[in-house]
Amino acid sequence: MSQAAAPRRALSATEIVSQLSKLNGEQPLGWRLIDGALEKSFRFKDFHHSIGFVNAVAFIANAENHHPDLAVNFSQCTVRFSTHDVNGISASDFLCASKVDALLV
Repeated sequence: MSQAAAPRRALSATEIVSQLSKLNGEQPLGWRLIDGALEKSFRFKDFHHSIGFVNAVAFIANAENHHPDLAVNFSQCTVRFSTHDVNGISASDFLCASKVDALLV
């Protein structure tokens, strides 16, 4: 069962900092908290690879019923997760962010 099936709640600032630290680990350019959302930019060698990544993110988003905002250009995709129905960041955002990271492992 996906995380999205559980009731969502906004995480506290302390929970967000803790989860963000776990999510990023040692990554120097990991997920960041920007304007109330988790955001990370991914770079690719060309548009074809960028769109392949977007399609994989869409698959995750549909499976989790939790859809990010995406900004796509030739060689980059920026992914932003927040939970609109709780007006904040929830565990679903961190779950989906970790699954997006796993695409590039």
